[in-house]
Amino acid sequence: MTFRKLSKCNKDIVTEKNNISISCLEKTLGFGNGTIKKWGESSPSVDKLKKVADYFGVSVDYFLE
Repeated sequence: MTFRKLSKCNKDIVTEKNNISISCLEKTLGFGNGTIKKWGESSPSVDKLKKVADYFGVSVDYFLE
């Protein structure tokens, strides 16, 4: 299994739909500043991606391209 990058489109939809900014989401989940933004350049760790998926009540697959 290979890791794929988090889709920018899905990040924007999730945060706009749920009225939360990326920086606020990072703080809420205990991530460092800019962590999610960097996912456009590198793959997130499985545990961080799972935390985001759990927060929004979706599967990890939702975020994969």
